[in-house]
Amino acid sequence: MKKFCFVLLSAICFIYNINAQIAPVAPSASSIADASVAVENNWSAFRNTASLAYIDHLELSMQYENHSIIREMSWKSAQAGLNAKYLNIGLSFSYFGYSLYNEMIAGVGFARNFSDKFSMGLQFNYYTAYFSAGEESRYRGALLPQAGISSRILPRLSIGFQAFNPFQTNIKTENTQKRIPSVYSFGTNYEFSKNLVWLTQVDKEVSSDFRFATGFEYTMLRQLTVKLGAYGSDYLVPCIGFGLHLDKFHFNLNGELHPLLGLNILANLKYRF
Repeated sequence: MKKFCFVLLSAICFIYNINAQIAPVAPSASSIADASVAVENNWSAFRNTASLAYIDHLELSMQYENHSIIREMSWKSAQAGLNAKYLNIGLSFSYFGYSLYNEMIAGVGFARNFSDKFSMGLQFNYYTAYFSAGEESRYRGALLPQAGISSRILPRLSIGFQAFNPFQTNIKTENTQKRIPSVYSFGTNYEFSKNLVWLTQVDKEVSSDFRFATGFEYTMLRQLTVKLGAYGSDYLVPCIGFGLHLDKFHFNLNGELHPLLGLNILANLKYRF
């Protein structure tokens, strides 16, 4: 078991060094290439909170995301969004890891749509990580805000911006410090037609390289969407996915093929009342 844990932690460190950035603490969105900051019709809690303002009914979502086909490197997430008169409210939770090392993040978000001209959102997240030091093991946590704005500046063009952990909050213990990413994201959503959209996004983590992402999502039939895109920092990562829309159920499955780390997959199931 100790040998397995050592190999697993070494793999995690290798992956984050390859990506030239510190470890993410929240799951990806179901938009292709995670280019979701300007998407208005598909709320993802830990991306742009402003998109919460556009839900018009109660919706529930569950998601599973796995990196490099290693079971211990998986995010399991759930979220619920509620439409209200003045402010929409969102609840979210995500778990990463396994029994010997894990991280959790829970959020409460609020967003409002201002006459469909622009929307604003604010979310408060509590992040905890499991620390093991000698005979003492315990969870340490920190409060992380995130804020976002989305606006339709042209009939076919929307832009979005979000700041995650803008105050660069970290977790400090007696022996070490856990750095938590501070990420600023800007993106666009251009509609060639009602069925074809082009997404772009730029992310900057304060101590890492820029990340660029782009992709197309085409609704071939009312029940089927196909997605194709890519993102890159040090390496170009191609992405492909599809979405099924069956009445109130919406299922998305995305895949990414990293040239060194292999396959990443994401499965998302959403129910809109």
